[in-house]
Amino acid sequence: MEFRLHGGGRFRRWLGARFGGDQALGDRLLRRIIHVSGAAVLLYFVIPSGFFVVASTEEILLGLLAAVLVIEVLRLAFGLELATVREYESRRVGGYVYYSVALTAAVLLFPEPIAAAVVLGTALVDPLMGEIREHPRAHRLYPSVPVALYAGLAFVALVGIGRWPVGTSALLAVAAAAAAVASERPRLRWVDDDLVMTIVPALVLVALGIVGLRLPP
Repeated sequence: MEFRLHGGGRFRRWLGARFGGDQALGDRLLRRIIHVSGAAVLLYFVIPSGFFVVASTEEILLGLLAAVLVIEVLRLAFGLELATVREYESRRVGGYVYYSVALTAAVLLFPEPIAAAVVLGTALVDPLMGEIREHPRAHRLYPSVPVALYAGLAFVALVGIGRWPVGTSALLAVAAAAAAVASERPRLRWVDDDLVMTIVPALVLVALGIVGLRLPP
């Protein structure tokens, strides 16, 4: 007996058709939409304490991560079907799990400006790089456009949220962008790019603060 958490591809066929394609295009678009929606984890910083009566915001976040892990166990152990799992993920941990772990770690372990910078960077720039790879004519945009977009997002987060000095923020943003785009490139069998692209630049920002740029608390 098959168990699945999708409608057999109806929505993906509809989505792909809306953009002049087929279910394969719908699959890709749905993955992009889900990826971008990961930025919503930053609501963790704005939801008031006590908003959830049954548990703290941190407990809710960890509970959602636990739900993702349970779904992954069901997928790998019992064949639960998910809509956006790619063929190469059929026998390994899915990218969505690494992404969930990365987002949760970012907001729980790092200062808010750094968390915002790396979450926005991964949520928006990683899908962009995926689209660049899909279109041969766009290859010339790599890596300049992804680095520029990531640096811009990081700069806004560091200055707008952290109120950090403009010059320092600009240097940190460029460093984080370079680290993120570089760490996304290698294809590692057991570590997904969503994890390294989030955590590596966060660690770079913290390290730069330790060695001399003196990040604000």
